[in-house]
Amino acid sequence: MAQTLLMPKATAVWLVDNTALSFDQIAQFCKLHPLEVKAIADGEAAQGIKGLDPIATGQLSREEIARAEADPNHKLKLQEPKVRVPDSKRRGPRYTPVSKRQDRPNAILWLVRNHPELKDAQISRLVGTTKSTIEQIRDRTHWNSANLTPMDPVTLGLCSQIDLDMEVEKASKGRPLPTAAELGATLQSATETENLGYDFSQDEEKEIDANAVFAKLKSLKSDRKDDEEDDLY
Repeated sequence: MAQTLLMPKATAVWLVDNTALSFDQIAQFCKLHPLEVKAIADGEAAQGIKGLDPIATGQLSREEIARAEADPNHKLKLQEPKVRVPDSKRRGPRYTPVSKRQDRPNAILWLVRNHPELKDAQISRLVGTTKSTIEQIRDRTHWNSANLTPMDPVTLGLCSQIDLDMEVEKASKGRPLPTAAELGATLQSATETENLGYDFSQDEEKEIDANAVFAKLKSLKSDRKDDEEDDLY
């Protein structure tokens, strides 16, 4: 199995917060678009994702990060794993324990909403379900659609994070890169907001009539004097 980066977005969050790498370097290493990395740095994307330290997981070395920080043209390379895990060959659909089968519709709903790029066959491999069930959940014709709640299949124990990342990476190949509009709207430029047609004539100060002001003050004083005289009697 080809060596792949674990949890690319979480790794990108950590690199943005803890290194001086450029957006292009982080995007190249994490297989993301530079605009998506910029959105992470601006806090517009991946807000609920906790950063994953690639040094602690053995995927990067401090020397490699320092080398890339010194040379903006240097491309980060994954560190060779110290332990080789043999590829596991699985035939047939994934087996799901009886105690967790009731959670499969919730996991399917989560995958359909959060990873629409996944095909039905990929979802079926991840959670061990049938294509007809996936279609029913997509079309909201499932018998229990009203009570379904999206739940992460990794949290439910239906699949591993590595398997999910691999399927998402396979589905993302060949897709067009996201545009700036898809990554989130940004602030409007000054040229777009400088002429908004605001009527400043409303803010012009009105001419103050001094006689009217003093007349009002005089009436207030006379009213107060009458009140004091009534209190004496």
